[in-house]
This record gives sequence, structure tokens and C-alpha cells, in this order.
Amino acid sequence: MRALNESTVESRFESAALTRPGAGLPSAVAPDLPFKSYDPDLIARYAERRFGRVVWRFFQTLLPFVGFALMVQWDRLTGTVARHQQKRAVRLREILTRLGPTYIKIGQALSTRPDLVPPVYLDELTLLQDRLPPVPNEEAYALIRAGLGRDPREIYAEFDEVPIAAASLGQVYRARLTTGERVAIKVQRPNLIPLVSLDLYLQRGLLGWVERNVPQVKSDLQAILDEFGRKLFEEMDYIQEGKNAERFAACFTGMPEVYVPRIYWDYTCRQVLTMEWIDGLKLTRLEDIQRAGLNARKVIENGVQCSLRQLLEHGFFHADPHPGNLLVMADGRLAYLDFGMMSEVEPAQRYGLIEAIVHMVNRDFDGLARDYVKLGFLKPDQDLKPIVPVLAAVFGQALGSSIGSLNIKSITDNMSSMMYDLPFRVPAFFALIIRSLVTLEGIAISVDPDFKVLEVAYPYVARRLLTDNAPELRASLSELLFKDGSFRWNRLENLVRNARSARDYDINRALDQAAEFLLSERGTAIREKLIDELTSASTVNPNVPGGKASGLQNLERLWSLLREDPKLDLRKSVSIVGKLILKPEGRDLSRRVAGRLLERELARLLRRTLLPAPSA
Repeated sequence: MRALNESTVESRFESAALTRPGAGLPSAVAPDLPFKSYDPDLIARYAERRFGRVVWRFFQTLLPFVGFALMVQWDRLTGTVARHQQKRAVRLREILTRLGPTYIKIGQALSTRPDLVPPVYLDELTLLQDRLPPVPNEEAYALIRAGLGRDPREIYAEFDEVPIAAASLGQVYRARLTTGERVAIKVQRPNLIPLVSLDLYLQRGLLGWVERNVPQVKSDLQAILDEFGRKLFEEMDYIQEGKNAERFAACFTGMPEVYVPRIYWDYTCRQVLTMEWIDGLKLTRLEDIQRAGLNARKVIENGVQCSLRQLLEHGFFHADPHPGNLLVMADGRLAYLDFGMMSEVEPAQRYGLIEAIVHMVNRDFDGLARDYVKLGFLKPDQDLKPIVPVLAAVFGQALGSSIGSLNIKSITDNMSSMMYDLPFRVPAFFALIIRSLVTLEGIAISVDPDFKVLEVAYPYVARRLLTDNAPELRASLSELLFKDGSFRWNRLENLVRNARSARDYDINRALDQAAEFLLSERGTAIREKLIDELTSASTVNPNVPGGKASGLQNLERLWSLLREDPKLDLRKSVSIVGKLILKPEGRDLSRRVAGRLLERELARLLRRTLLPAPSA
């Protein structure tokens, strides 16, 4: 895998842009198009100068939706909404497919918006296929000539004339470079940007009218469309897709189980992308994977770990991991393809997601409601009192006996009804996360019906909680371990067990970081609570027979658990103990624990000496 940072990617692209065949020739983008990225104002000015095209597309779009709206209204008048809702959802999917690329993408985006779309429609929209008949080769070749300066037969040593795939935005050919490398060539559909721009212009005007005239609408529809438009324009820019691929590869240089194909910049422009050809099997072809001697479940587990790092570590994630975009290579590596639909998660959002998982595991639904505010699902002034019982109902039963029993699809289905009926609004970044996770879980279940994504994911979360020094995660760890002033040893033991199976978990580093935090100023409150726990005669620990043990017994039990880890280095443990003893905060902690234990034993001795023994 190529390890390139963003500046390297940028300079590589600029160099290729100057040296590739045909550099400086006009792009195959429509010559009168004044923009290459999404800008509502520029699109509006462009559309207003093309009144005839706008009117034609308006009626072409309007008539199917008017017919659909009349059918829905008839269902309401005749009281047959429930009976016909599934049929109407199918009809909507068919309309979106016929209207072409923009509407297919909109339908796919709406399939992740439970705050906007009823649950039955959500399920149907997830079936939207991003496949259309290919455009004639002559039109595709014209785009290659315009973008790269020569006919494809002159640029490539071999070029298959039949495209291997045709999607809503482009189609893919197989070819071979003159230097011998096999490549996949993605060519955009002609005049795609003008068509998409007119569609977005019409939709933005319609949504503005709805916002002004329909009081029941709770979301900022134009803002949602603008976010969608930005992502769609990025997806139509194959230079951006190439940069995305190399940035993604740079994130996973330390994870050899993941592979990203090479981008050939000399043969890439805004509407033509040439990338390394990957031989592999779709994850859904389970029998073929097994015949190849590969472990499909292990590949899926690697995919889950990769997704977690994308979402919670790097903040740059693949938002469209469907079976066609994930291939199992002959050596078992998981190859990611198609980097047009990527998204980012800001650090605050990443920590917010981990905090939400902690509150969910703890069944702290008050805290979970506050997380929804911080993550942007609810307005800051929202009254949370009616929200908390609903969250308890949705997640309480779904949690079952452990985090591993959670099923993402069942939770999102329950959340769909909740969000449609309550004042929730799904942030754009989270809509893509839902789509990504639900798709990944669907692939995993097709490989192994008993596969639990969150069961595989929780060790990663445990590792982050135990080893990440970020203040937000230290606060989450404290919140997880303490409840009503009591230390929950069983939670710490479960975290240690889970973290042990996470890749990159180093128990020695975790212990060292724990000691550093405990002795820091931020660890003052923890130290006070820990002193109380270590010197208590009896504390609750459900992992102990009888459910109770002294603080020192709990500590001894935890140490036994830590010693089970084969990676534990006892010499490093001794140095950590030395650090605890030598630092002033550590000496104070030791002195106070010893003092309280001595006081407790003296009090016990005095009671036995001075108080009469109970009569038989």
C-alpha cells in the first residue's frame, strides 16, 4: 500500500496534471458551465439563463410525482394508507430510478434519513440500484479524448470495448497500459454535471417553498440538500476521488490486511479515472471464498476494525461499502474500491460517538439524550424529559444482556420510528455513518448469520477507553467506572477482557498511561474515589461469587486478570509501581490507603478486645 500524506498527494496530482497526455486541453465538462464544485448561487444563475431546459426538466420531473401524490392522497381519503403503503414505496423507488442519476442518489441519501422518511419507505429506498444501461462507447471515448488528449486505443495497449459495470454517474472499462499494468478506467456519463445542476436547482427551489409553507417540517431541508449537493459534486470529480483513495491508503499503512488500488495520475482527469485493476471476490460469494481457502469471517472482522478506525480514529471514512466496492484478494486482503463517496467526522463528533456508546452500555439514557444534543440530533434548547423514556424503550430492550447482543439494523429500525415522530434531525455526517454501518452489517450477516458487528467492535472501544489520553475519553472512562459514588470493578474487569482481544492493544502501555493519569491533576477525583474503594470493607462486584468483596480483594482479582495477558512485562510493571511510589501524588495515595487500612484494623481489634463476646 502506498503511504502518502495529503501534501504528497497534492504535489503528485499537480505534477501529473502538467505532464499527462493532453494537459491544457479543454475538459469534457460542458463548455458553458461556469462552475466545477457545488455552489447554489452559481447554479441558480446558470439555470436562470436556460429557461427552456429548466421548464422541460421541471415537467419531466413533476408529472410522475404529481401522479404519486394523487395516489397517496386517495389512500388517505379512502382510509387505505396502511394497506397500500408498501405498494406506494415501491412506486416511489421506480420513479426515482427512471428520473436518473440525481434522483437515484437522492433516494439513496433519503434511505438514511429516518427523521424525514417513514420506516416503510426507508426499507424500499435502500433497494435503489445504482445501475443504469451504459452509454454508447462513442460518447465515452469522446470524453476520454477531451480529457486525456488522445483516443483510448492510442493511450492504452489494450482496451475492452464492453464496459464491465455501468452506474448512475459513470461506467468502468478494463484495459492495460503500454507499460503492462492492468487497469480499470472509470468514465463519467456525458453532460452529467449540467443535468445534475438543473435537478438540484429545481429541488432547492421546491424545498424552500416547503419550508416556508409547511409548518410540520422540522428540518432545514435546503441545508440538507446543499450537503447532498456538495457530496454529489465531489463524487463527480474523479481527481478528488483519486486524492481520496491515496489519503485513505495513507490512513491504513499500519493495517496490511487492507489494500487500496494505485491511482495512475498520468491517465486521470476530472471525468476519467485510471486505477490499478484488482482481482478478487465479492464478500457475498461465500462458497468461492471458502474454495479459495480463505476465512470470510476473518476478512469481515478486518473490515469492521478498518471501519472503526475510519470513524473513530482517522475521521475519514468510506461512506459506500457495498459488496461491489469490497473485494477479497487471493491472499486474504480486503481491497476497497470506489472512493467517490467519502465523508469526515470531526474530533468532537468522534469522541461524542464513543461517549454515546458508553452511555448506551451503562443504560444511562439521560446521558445518551445529552449526547444527542452534543452530536446535533436535538436542538440545544430541546426539553429532554419526554425524550429519555423513549430512548430507554428503544435501547433498553435492544441491549439485552451485553453490548455484543446489539444488532445495528434492529436499532436503526427502532430509531427510525422514534426520529420520525419526535423532534430529531439526523446530522449529515451521521446519515452516512448509518448507511455505512448498516451496509457493513448486512454483508457480515450474509457471510455469518450469527455475526455481531458490535461484539467485534467493542474491544476497540474498550482499548480506546483504556489507552487514549484525550480528556473526553478519560471523562467517559470515569463515568463508566463510577456510579453513585461507587467504583464498579466488574466494569473495569470487562473492559480489560474486551481490550485484550483488540489489535494494537499494549497492556504495558495501558498500565503506564493509567498510572500517569491517576497521578496527574486530572486524576485527583479518581484518586479520592479509589482510596475509598481500596479501604472499604465490602464493595459490590457482580463478577465475584456472592456479589461482594473488599477493595483489596477486588484489586487482587484485577491483578490476576492482568497477569493472564501474555504481553504483560513484569519488569515494566515494577517500574510503574516505582513511579507510583516515588511521585508525591503516589506517596500520598499509598500513605492514605495504608493509614485508612490501619485505622480499620485497629478499630476491629478494639471492638474484639473491649466489647463482650455475644452470648451463645
